[in-house]
Amino acid sequence: MEDPLFFTDATEMAAKVRGGELSPVDLVGAHLDRIALINPKINAIATLVEDALDQARDAEAAAGKSEFRGPLHGVPVTAKDVFDTASLRSTRGSLLFSDLAPDADATAVARLKSAGAILIGKTNTPEFALRAETSNRLFGCTLHPYDADRTCGGSSGGEAAAIAAGLSPLGIGTDLGGSNRLPSHYCGIVGLKATHGRIPLTGSWPALMGRHMHVGPLCRTVRDAALALEVLSGPDQMDPWATTAPWTRPDLLGGNIAGLRVGFFEVGPFAPVDPQIRSAVVRAATVLAECGAVIEEVDFDWGDCLAIDVCMAMVVGEGEHYLRAFVAGRENELTEQIAGLLALPPPALEDFLTSMDKRDQLAADVTRYFEDHDILLCPTSPTLAHGHDAETLEIDGREAGVGHAANITATFGMTGSPAISVPFATSSEGLPIGVQVVADHFQEPLMFEVAAALEEAGEQTHPAL
Repeated sequence: MEDPLFFTDATEMAAKVRGGELSPVDLVGAHLDRIALINPKINAIATLVEDALDQARDAEAAAGKSEFRGPLHGVPVTAKDVFDTASLRSTRGSLLFSDLAPDADATAVARLKSAGAILIGKTNTPEFALRAETSNRLFGCTLHPYDADRTCGGSSGGEAAAIAAGLSPLGIGTDLGGSNRLPSHYCGIVGLKATHGRIPLTGSWPALMGRHMHVGPLCRTVRDAALALEVLSGPDQMDPWATTAPWTRPDLLGGNIAGLRVGFFEVGPFAPVDPQIRSAVVRAATVLAECGAVIEEVDFDWGDCLAIDVCMAMVVGEGEHYLRAFVAGRENELTEQIAGLLALPPPALEDFLTSMDKRDQLAADVTRYFEDHDILLCPTSPTLAHGHDAETLEIDGREAGVGHAANITATFGMTGSPAISVPFATSSEGLPIGVQVVADHFQEPLMFEVAAALEEAGEQTHPAL
């Protein structure tokens, strides 16, 4: 099979399996061969599924009898190593769970399998998915597929790198402060955070910040994101945050932009922003205007109310309380970053409540914005993929803390709004640039329409591996 196969999207792979043009055995086997060839260069896949080819043979036999299990029949997929997978090592990026083999699949994993997908591997994640650098003491560091000296982001960095490198067409991750969208921007793929509650959290770890945590797909195209949302969404009678709002995948994406009211900012309250990212957002706004959308530049007056600070204050406050039972007596096995996080003094009650007040202010402002706008267009991140383990960022001649990279994504994690990062441009260094499309709660159809239009007009690149 030729290399273009590995940059085909899951939707096309599934159609070719259903049409008899692709064999599940050949498809899964080709991806396993590519993992053997490419993964040593980037370290994205942490654990392989040993019986993946056996599952592919079963899928092929079923396809031969026209017994298709679902819309992803025979398609290989991966999952971030924070999801429970039945009888398969699920380490959560930590020595503390290096031998954990759960009894059951997470809801998201089970739904992928029920749709006919074949899980071929688990992808690397920072310990407990609580860091924006995908590195841990079990598997080491995942490298950026375009530039090994740069981060692929986190905490779904292994998943983003695997898809960008053609090791998997589609996978699942988790997103709180931007853990799906930030690595997707860095690595040049699509990362989705649907409305909070669309996809159950059951079986994803840690069970922390449930009122803000999201499960979602990382994939190659917007139509794959829409397909994955159809497969993954809906209550499971276990996750108390899961919603019953119905979701039906559109038949056609990118054709209904005319008349949509789109606000955009290239910087907004998030200065500094890399000039090349700013230019990409402006060009994306121009594309939407040419498609008939009504475009308006907007801003938000948030002052010191930055979502990444709000998010981290809440994580520190709740994390120590939640994690202490798991780490007690084994603190010496933790990564330096998690040990440091847990060593921080918990915020005073007044400070914690102030963080919740700021979160409510963000949510109220974004809600008001959508009273007279359909879509918000903005950068996914203020920065391009930066060096490993950076503590500060140099952006447009100004210095910012490394947490600034997640300031924009964290905003919509805190508000629960649906948001998607779409690859749109390429920097002068050859790095991908994503733009972020945000909609009001449960307005994913509008969001996907706009995202697909931008995808059509954007630059599509693949790493040279």
